[in-house]
Amino acid sequence: MIVNSNTVKLAALIFLGVTTSGVAQEMGPARVVTDYATMQMLAPSVEVPGTIISRYDSRLASELAAKLSWIAEVGTEVAKGDTVARLEDFTFKIREMEAQSLIDREQARVTFLESELKRLEQLSDQNLSAKSQLDRTASDLAIAKSDHRIAQAQLGYAQIAMHVTQIRAPFDGVVTERLRNLGERLTIADEVIRLVDPNSLEVVARAPLSTVNFIREGNVLALSNDFRAGDAVIRAIVPFGSPQSHMFEIRLDADPEIWTVGESVRLTMPTAAGKQVLAVPRDALVLRREGSSVFIVTEQSTVKQVQVIVGLGAGKLIEVFGNLNAGDEVVIRGAEGLSDGMAVKIVPASVD
Repeated sequence: MIVNSNTVKLAALIFLGVTTSGVAQEMGPARVVTDYATMQMLAPSVEVPGTIISRYDSRLASELAAKLSWIAEVGTEVAKGDTVARLEDFTFKIREMEAQSLIDREQARVTFLESELKRLEQLSDQNLSAKSQLDRTASDLAIAKSDHRIAQAQLGYAQIAMHVTQIRAPFDGVVTERLRNLGERLTIADEVIRLVDPNSLEVVARAPLSTVNFIREGNVLALSNDFRAGDAVIRAIVPFGSPQSHMFEIRLDADPEIWTVGESVRLTMPTAAGKQVLAVPRDALVLRREGSSVFIVTEQSTVKQVQVIVGLGAGKLIEVFGNLNAGDEVVIRGAEGLSDGMAVKIVPASVD
């Protein structure tokens, strides 16, 4: 049997079309994630580097000259007032005992002189004692009381010394570094241990002077690095720039649930006044040879491709010009394989 070659080709094409149609029907609508076009206040911006630091990062020092007898391990979590290091206190205990004995001695002297003065006053009333003896006893009592107060002050100093033989945490935090080892002899002001509060974080950044007029305390700026992103509120602005660098310092509160001490971040800083624009997420843009476009989801669950011109960008948003309105639902994930008129199924971002 002779079969025409054109007939074979036609049959193959029909079979291929039927197969492709069947596969498409089995696959169903394309799964996409969407967001909305919105009117936003955007401004041109520049990224500047910053560093996450703790607002409470202290190197605790010895207030005495003594030997280090104990120090907390690195990584230990402590509460405010907890002991993080101890000094040998034998000498200071002896000084405290000595000061207490001095108080007892002076108190006994005061008690005796008060009794003696009272006795002499009674005799003086009966003209049985010399006034000079009475005056001398009164003077001795005054001196004894003064010596008693001095002894009390010395005891106070001794008790303070005993108190500071234990180095205590001035805030809740984590021991991050031991600066001395057990048995080392310390002098006054020797640094012993480093304590950091990981829950009181801020960003320190130096920004161009060209941005200082476009930010205020309380403004929210976008933070990001290669691993995560978030927002931070400007806590303080130091608007005094260096004439060499033309930079000024800003400080922002950072979320400890997102960031850790020591991380490098990038801040998005405005360089001009903001303006109201129609914006879409950057992920909505489809960049092809013929230009930029977005896919709008219609009421019939199909997509319509709209050509756009991009404008101002800030963070995750970008300004667009085209046949697009605020409130239009645009595809932000899954647009790569779409074409005009295709049916789609909207799924949550976590499911996609």
